[in-house]
Amino acid sequence: MRSIRTFLLLTLLATITAVTFLSLLLGYRSSLAKTDALFDERLKNLASIIVHANHDLTPRVEKTLDLKPSVFFQIWSHDGVLIARSGNAPEHQMFNSQLSEGFHNANYADFRWRTYILQDRLFKRWVITGERIDLRYEIADKIVLSAIKPTVMAIPLAAFIIWLTVGFGLKPLRELTTQLGDKKADDLSAISIKQQPKELEQLCITTNDLLQRLNDAFVREQQFSADAAHELRTPISSLKVQLHNLMSTKDITDGDLEPLKEGVERMGHVIEQILSLYQHSPDQAAQQMEPLNLTDIAKMVIANEYMRFESKQQRISLNAEPVCLIKGNEFALESLLQNLVLNANKYTPAQGVISVNIKSKDNAVMLCVEDSGPGIAEEDRVRVFERFYRVGGDRHASGILGCGLGLAIVQHISTFHGAKVELAVSAELGGLNVMVEFPAI
Repeated sequence: MRSIRTFLLLTLLATITAVTFLSLLLGYRSSLAKTDALFDERLKNLASIIVHANHDLTPRVEKTLDLKPSVFFQIWSHDGVLIARSGNAPEHQMFNSQLSEGFHNANYADFRWRTYILQDRLFKRWVITGERIDLRYEIADKIVLSAIKPTVMAIPLAAFIIWLTVGFGLKPLRELTTQLGDKKADDLSAISIKQQPKELEQLCITTNDLLQRLNDAFVREQQFSADAAHELRTPISSLKVQLHNLMSTKDITDGDLEPLKEGVERMGHVIEQILSLYQHSPDQAAQQMEPLNLTDIAKMVIANEYMRFESKQQRISLNAEPVCLIKGNEFALESLLQNLVLNANKYTPAQGVISVNIKSKDNAVMLCVEDSGPGIAEEDRVRVFERFYRVGGDRHASGILGCGLGLAIVQHISTFHGAKVELAVSAELGGLNVMVEFPAI
């Protein structure tokens, strides 16, 4: 069962109900036994009263002694002659065998009767008193039913009390859950154990141990990223300087160094993309989420990269509503837009067209980057989001260098912004159309 509270409620309620009805069953049997004893004693007393009444021996029917229709008496002589009876008593002998003192059961008038036989030795006669057994059961049933009704009515109240009690008992667990949920991504401090119940102490200790291990792992990762950034960028920069110096040498032509130049540029691009990918941690970005105007970010990115479009004589346009608010991390969104427009710049031929469109639609903000490049075939549109995957292998059919991380970064950033990315063919420009749908605020 998924809910501890519901499980405890049902378990306790079932236990209480079972115990209650078991007690009622035992009470019913006890009530029935006590009722039998009480009514048996009344039959004995009635027989004793009749014996001491000193009736004459004239056979008659005694109407005056009809206490209830459910009770009767007979008086029989020693030789089997009916001397007297109540109005509702049978005229015949109810027992085939010889009469004997004590309690007996007999059938008469479609009912089961409890009888008591008493021998009057003074007047040499037998006195028989009887009472319907089913009425005894009715009385016992009424007693038990009167006890069941309050019990059944009390079950909903008991369920409510149990629900509140269990909820109160689980309050420390909910507080612990809230405490963990409210922690920021960079808050890996230990949980206080002092105010926790004994049942949660071990859980807190285990959680604190996990938080400590996570903190140690994050510290190592951050240190590695910083060291990698420094150690990789420095030699690449040095290679670029040395390459520039070589290219200025008269003995070496540009053609001789072109493969080396491409390799260095490719290495630098791969390093920057990898570092960019791992810089955008979802947890770290989530704590820096704020309302942002996607249109303003797009303007800034296009302005910063405008010289790239100018160098290829490409025409880039921004068609956007003035205000398109989304909740996001500014640095991450800049990186997303930068990857999209630079990807379009890379694969769109010279004098081509690139269009960036931003609009609000059905509680969402749509970002579309279209180009007049070659596009991506439908069968490759899923795999291009894989890291280091490029259509056609290491080199694109266009001959443009790349590492296959641009769209992977776009997908990565979109995911922790709650956005969806789709690829399609641009209806207007004929190239690739990248659509990113952000939740609006």
